[in-house]
Amino acid sequence: MLVLRTTNKLFMRKLLTAIIGITTSISLSTTAAILAGTTPGVAETKIAQQPNCKNPQTQVEMNICEELRYQKNDKKLNQAYQKLLPKYSGSQRQKLIAAQQAWIKFRDLSCTFEESQVEGGSMAPMIYSGCLAELTKQRTAQLEQYLKEAF
Repeated sequence: MLVLRTTNKLFMRKLLTAIIGITTSISLSTTAAILAGTTPGVAETKIAQQPNCKNPQTQVEMNICEELRYQKNDKKLNQAYQKLLPKYSGSQRQKLIAAQQAWIKFRDLSCTFEESQVEGGSMAPMIYSGCLAELTKQRTAQLEQYLKEAF
C-alpha cells in the first residue's frame, strides 16, 4: 500500500510538472519567439509585446522579465569579456578562457540547484533566470575590474 501511494504521488508530481510546463509554454508561445542566444544552451526571448517589468502582474510576466534581465546582463558580460580577451596572450589568455568556461559551468549548475528548490512550480523559470542574471552581473563586475587592472 505504501509503495502504491508513493508511486501515485510521484506520478501526480510528474503529471503536475508536465501540465504546468505545457501551460507555461503555451502562454509564452503567444507572446514570445525563442531564438538562439549568446550563451550556449540558453535561449534568447524576443517579446512581441514588452511586459511592464516594473510591475509584472502574472507569473508568466515575472518569468519573462527575469529572462530579459538575464539577457541584458549576459550582453554586458559578453562585451566586457570581448574587451578583456585581447589584453592577454599566451598562457594568460588560455587561463582566462578556461576560467570563463569553468565559471559558466559553475553558474549554470548553481542556478539549476537554486531552481530545484521550486522544481516543477510555475516560478521555477523566474528563479533560474533571476539567478543567472545576478551571477552574471557579479561576474561582469569581476571582468570589468580585470579590465581596469590590465596593463
